[in-house]
Amino acid sequence: MQKFILSFIFIALVATTSWAQKSSKNEVIVSGKILDKDTKTPLEYATVVLRSNIPGKLATGGITNENGEFSFPAETGSYTISFEYIGFKTKTEIEQNITKDINLGITYLSEDAQALDEVEIIAEKTTVEIKLDKKIYNVGKDLTVRGGTVSDVLDNVPSVSVDVEGNVALRGNENVRILINGKPSGLVGLNSSEALRQLPAESIERVEVITSPSARYDAEGTGGILNIILRRSKLQGLNGAITANAGYSPAAGISGNINYRTGNVNIFNTTGYSYREVPGQSSTSNRYYNQDFDDNGILIADNPDTFLDETSEYDRVRKGFNTNFGVEWYIDDSASLTTSVFYRDSDNESNTTNIVERFDSNRHLLSTNLRLDPELEDDKTIQYSLNFDKQFDQSGHKLTFDFQYEDSQENENSLVNSNGIISERVDNIEDQQRILLQSDYVLPIGEKSQFELGYRGNFNNTTTDYTVALLDSDTNLFVNSTDLTNVFKYREYLTAVYSQFGSKIGKFSYLLGLRLENTQITLDQPTSGDFSKKNYTGLFPTVNLSYELNEKENVTLAYNRRLRRPRSFFLNPFPSRSSLTNVFQGNPDLDPSYSGQFDLGYVNRFGKFTFDTSVYFAHATDVFNFVSYDSGKTVLIDGEHVAVINRGPINLSTEDRIGFEFTLGYRASKKWNINGNFNFFQNETEGVTPNGLDLGNKSTSWFARINNKYTLPAGIDSQVQLFYRGPSEDAQNKREGSFATNLAFSKDLFNERASLAFNVSDLFNSRKRVQSTSTPTFYADSEFQWRERSFNLSFTYRFNQQKNRQQRQRNSDGGEEFEG
Repeated sequence: MQKFILSFIFIALVATTSWAQKSSKNEVIVSGKILDKDTKTPLEYATVVLRSNIPGKLATGGITNENGEFSFPAETGSYTISFEYIGFKTKTEIEQNITKDINLGITYLSEDAQALDEVEIIAEKTTVEIKLDKKIYNVGKDLTVRGGTVSDVLDNVPSVSVDVEGNVALRGNENVRILINGKPSGLVGLNSSEALRQLPAESIERVEVITSPSARYDAEGTGGILNIILRRSKLQGLNGAITANAGYSPAAGISGNINYRTGNVNIFNTTGYSYREVPGQSSTSNRYYNQDFDDNGILIADNPDTFLDETSEYDRVRKGFNTNFGVEWYIDDSASLTTSVFYRDSDNESNTTNIVERFDSNRHLLSTNLRLDPELEDDKTIQYSLNFDKQFDQSGHKLTFDFQYEDSQENENSLVNSNGIISERVDNIEDQQRILLQSDYVLPIGEKSQFELGYRGNFNNTTTDYTVALLDSDTNLFVNSTDLTNVFKYREYLTAVYSQFGSKIGKFSYLLGLRLENTQITLDQPTSGDFSKKNYTGLFPTVNLSYELNEKENVTLAYNRRLRRPRSFFLNPFPSRSSLTNVFQGNPDLDPSYSGQFDLGYVNRFGKFTFDTSVYFAHATDVFNFVSYDSGKTVLIDGEHVAVINRGPINLSTEDRIGFEFTLGYRASKKWNINGNFNFFQNETEGVTPNGLDLGNKSTSWFARINNKYTLPAGIDSQVQLFYRGPSEDAQNKREGSFATNLAFSKDLFNERASLAFNVSDLFNSRKRVQSTSTPTFYADSEFQWRERSFNLSFTYRFNQQKNRQQRQRNSDGGEEFEG
């Protein structure tokens, strides 16, 4: 399949390029030169655009070289010619009639003071932009993520945190919806945490943090939405960049993006390969209160406490290849058609060493069990996308249509070695098909109002085939376990329509929306013969208000209703097999959780400071939490019966969540920029488990992040990031605080055409989750570290583009947000 995809990409690129460059009988050459009016120096990468004065005829153009010169072919005709350069005023010539080869001579462009302010912000690496309903984080300016992954990028975004297991949280809430260019994507894959750790950071242009989503977005995600926008250039001609990196723990990778635009065709490709070794470790110490078991597994009460220590070491190898190839065709000046193919192939290996030691009440060793679990995992995803965009005569009046088909497969195989004997074989095959249909219509009303109407359909089918074979000591053959082997089929069909209206009256802006969603879920368990359906429909209103106190100060107020749907993994009732004594088991009776959320924000820009703060409150019903409990079952380890602890999700009654956050940025000078983000939140939960265990709890936690960027002598950029996650507590678990430090240096080379960067992730090797769990029947202390301290060196080279001139693609997020 991989060879087929690569061959297809190569053939399509050659064929499309040849077609796009096919000469015309009426073709002439347009040439000239563009200089800075004040300094008379050449302007490299300035653009020249020829827009035909004949309706329906396509535009063309080119870019200047290092001498400010341009030369490109065009058909004869009457054109409006514009000369453009970032930070300079556009110069336009009306009705230039071109009938033969023409040299337009020297064109002088003047600096635009307002535009220069915007360019200066980018050049000084300010990373956050604030909009009505979202914050935009510009990834390319962050040194600590160069050579890293998308997961590293998200962990640097204000309001966002990524724990040691890769779970993404927004304002401390892990129910976050992750989109790629405004839509679900195969980039995220079946296992979003794992997929985000393998995609290169260089493929991302920006991340949109949407804490109060408008009606255009899915209602899924009580924490909010993270919209990842991929890089894509709009410059004429051939341009791109390539990045190579190497590091320790052993890691290496290469990624690149290339863009070729000529006339009415834009061809783009982003490809990357990475190799990464990820060592980690975990340990758990369990104390069972007054429990012991006889040879038949029957519980005997009132005995001295027993202890069980379990340690695991993980040696993981992550190898991943991904490529995204697409062609954008500008049908005419008002319509475009974009098609793309994305392919991802991840070849992973995990070697887990698990040691279980059992002690009596005096901590005398009773037994030891060594369990080796080598696992091979092969993930493949292919996704086809089609987008049509029609712009009407009135600015902002448009119609878009999107189609997306995705097929993902994840195969896991392992042979478990227990005390030197291969005793178990586990095979897990997961297959998923997803179809997305979406259409949006935007109609401006007057100069300051806008109406939108849209439809979205998500159709998801997932099958999990899980096989456990145990060694028969008599025949020395593997026999499938009927208790553990299972097949689980999950189907989720979502249909939604939405409408919203926005307007601006003086200094007051508003955006009101309503979304109707219907979800149909089918759970089919052929192994056990169980079959069930769920069907729920909901209305989800959204309100976004903004008032400008002055040019630099504004207040926002937002409300939206959201829901959290249980994932298929949460609904699968069959137990996991990664540990014999700590088992995860899904709950097929799990219902969705609904929440209503309020957000009051304030933004002020004064002097060299930018201050952004908000207070938020959410009330949720049918909240599902993960609960640990004694299963009442035992497992035989070295002839001894050991209690099995189950962990799984259940619906609780209600949860109230209140929080406060602020981001403060200070630009001391062009060389020094510092910003910090602080987030405080409190959860109050009420609920009782089916067996009567009260899980009511009030917990408080917080996290803080500081980024300090400074340009050292010789033009070396440095960045230090400090992150601290405060301790937290719920009804069963207490988690200690966690501290991490990242350090990075970068130097531009070859007149900013290249960059060399060195970074250290988790400088003090302190990023760990330390937790204690307390229940009526046992107490446990645990520690987990996903990845140890790592070093990385990366080199980036750009051709026909410069560091601070990455232009943003219009509509790359699936539609422009109404921002008042």
